[in-house]
Amino acid sequence: MGHILLRGGTVVTADAERRADVLVSGETIAAVGADLEAPAGARIIDCGGAYVMPGGIDPHTHMELPFMGTVASEDFFTGTSAAAAGGTTSVIDFVIPAPQERILDAFHKWRGWAEKAATDYSFHVAITWWDETVREDMVTLATQHGVNSFKHFMAYKNAIMADDETLVNSFKTARELGALCTVHAENGELVFTLQKDVYDSGIHGPEGHPLSRPPEVEGEAANRAIRIAEVLGVPLYLVHTSCIDALEAVTRARLEGQQVFAEVLAQHLVIDDSVYRHPDWNHAAHYVMSPPFRPKEHQAALWRGLQSGMLQTTATDHCCFCTPQKRMGRDDFRSIPNGTGGIEDRMGVLWHHGVRTGKLSPSEFVAVTSTNTARIFNIHPQKGSLHAGADADIVVWDPNKTRTISRETHHQNIDFNIYEGMEITGNAAVTLSRGMVVWENDELKTQRGRGKYLSKPCNAFYWEAQRKRNALAQPTAVERTSD
Repeated sequence: MGHILLRGGTVVTADAERRADVLVSGETIAAVGADLEAPAGARIIDCGGAYVMPGGIDPHTHMELPFMGTVASEDFFTGTSAAAAGGTTSVIDFVIPAPQERILDAFHKWRGWAEKAATDYSFHVAITWWDETVREDMVTLATQHGVNSFKHFMAYKNAIMADDETLVNSFKTARELGALCTVHAENGELVFTLQKDVYDSGIHGPEGHPLSRPPEVEGEAANRAIRIAEVLGVPLYLVHTSCIDALEAVTRARLEGQQVFAEVLAQHLVIDDSVYRHPDWNHAAHYVMSPPFRPKEHQAALWRGLQSGMLQTTATDHCCFCTPQKRMGRDDFRSIPNGTGGIEDRMGVLWHHGVRTGKLSPSEFVAVTSTNTARIFNIHPQKGSLHAGADADIVVWDPNKTRTISRETHHQNIDFNIYEGMEITGNAAVTLSRGMVVWENDELKTQRGRGKYLSKPCNAFYWEAQRKRNALAQPTAVERTSD
């Protein structure tokens, strides 16, 4: 069993910051403390001047996703390797069954694709249709395969959109299982109508994309999902919260005591909707994702949401399509495959624009890039922590390391970078995945297939809290007498 001693760094967790050494034994953390002794034969990594933090966890990725007539260019090996270069050591991807496809069959298909992953991974499973077999498969996934989160697309009509009937049935089943419901909040009916209206008005380019998906369609769907979850007594997690309208719905629910969680994408914090008006069609098309990028005032609000704790996690929605794939929608913005990259750059962008500007402390950075995700999806303290016995997923973070983000130097399998030319300070110097050095000296050292599937047990805390809440709210019969 090999040993690695990370010596002389500042250990940062979501709760504290202190000078300490970290001893890794095999795949786990053996000890954290001052002046630890190195076992015989241990490798010593000098962390002086650096932060030692839990590896990042990206709770929202799409590797190898079949979508809109093509397949995402990033596979599980290239994607998790690129993640490691940026300090991210685990991802939660999405199983997305086709309409009428057994969700258990889709889960096994995605598990097969993911066997090539370089670092650890897990899955949310989307509910794209409903009958009793879906209910049966949800039970099997939760009780036998460690799936505790089910995704619902409220957009993409005539494809994977879940209507209200599906939402209600799925949410009720999740409540019984102690699982968490996640939603892509956009009103699919409105988007479908607005897309046609915008196209028919003569706007066919990427600039039509944000016009067809204004903030109001996200705000309406977010509020609807929150209220359905409230009535049914099930915890809810909103992915890629992008606008003031949705943030206000989340804030209101949380202040009312509802168990609602929300993520924000790194790119929504720093990129605005002017990208869709770029004169180069190819450039503009690469920013087509849903929800779209918003005017600058939404970015300021999202930062405040992250700082205040109304937004708990940061993600990428990493879903890569190269230029020839984007050009499938050359004459119709509705056919441009939706998705952007960014898994390699999430942590660096958040450090530069968050920590270095004083918006976030180092501990808050750890919380929103790693620990909160681990806690919400019930894989803490195995992940997202630096405690003895935890997986040795660790990033040695150099706060003074500067790089210019570019497609020429990134490790993502895409011919474009949405942050092209952005100079950031603060980057991963060394990344460990379960005790193995996978990034060092600006060189990837990942191994194909070394990643393991992460089981996410259903969270008894959520279930018990909601059970008590529902018991208090049970109606009682009213005794009446006739005249």
